[in-house]
Amino acid sequence: MIKTVAIQGIKGSFHHIVSLQYFDTPVEVIECLTFDGVVDSLLKGESDAVIMALENSIAGSIIPNYALIDKSNMHIVGEHYLDIQHNLMALPNQDIADIKEVYSHPMALLQCKEFFKEYPHIKLVEDKDTAEVSQRIKSNQLKGVGAIASVMAAEIFELNILAHSIQTIKHNETRFVIVKRTNSEVPEHEINKASIKFEADHKRGSLATILNVMSDCKLNLTKIQSLPIIETPWKYAFFVDVTFETYLDFKKAKSLIEIMASSFKVLGEYKKAKL
Repeated sequence: MIKTVAIQGIKGSFHHIVSLQYFDTPVEVIECLTFDGVVDSLLKGESDAVIMALENSIAGSIIPNYALIDKSNMHIVGEHYLDIQHNLMALPNQDIADIKEVYSHPMALLQCKEFFKEYPHIKLVEDKDTAEVSQRIKSNQLKGVGAIASVMAAEIFELNILAHSIQTIKHNETRFVIVKRTNSEVPEHEINKASIKFEADHKRGSLATILNVMSDCKLNLTKIQSLPIIETPWKYAFFVDVTFETYLDFKKAKSLIEIMASSFKVLGEYKKAKL
């Protein structure tokens, strides 16, 4: 049973919201300001599981997190999609004209850049976490400074929301994964999604052949992400998500890909989340 969960960020962050929505029973949250810190807490046994954002419907993949999961030999045991609504907030009794700087996570700034084109007087500054900025504004009573964060963050840190839902695309979702040290969370008959990693030979058609095997084995490719192999210039590892009707189909594909590809690895087998 999962009792402690490490998150990137603090209470009021989107990772914290996922911890409230995903688990059936309340969990203790361990706050970390970096994803490296999140992973360390799991590897040291300080947490039972961690929550990591992997991709966003506007900004795309968070590539370093794929590498972190792979390098640390961790396993994805579940996923959760969260509707991300970004809000501009500041201390009470101010309006947008009073705001000189806005701090937030780089992903949040990227998702909201169109909104700030209307306010050229505002300087955008990258920071570690959305909710942590909100906390800092409250703790230090920073006037003229805004944060981009969740409604929950505004409520926790008693900030005033100056503009709601400021992300460029209003339907904005982030896919989070729940990660553990072992890969035995879901009964085999319930598994209908998997995350795998492999390297393909650097020759014509090698990747296409592997993808054809997936299709022949009735796997549906939902995500493919390439990542450079640092030690070998111009060679890439591929991170792939697939869904399937029966685990036997995936088992068959897995046995074939293991033969065809190098450095094949299962990063997780789990139950797909509802979109």
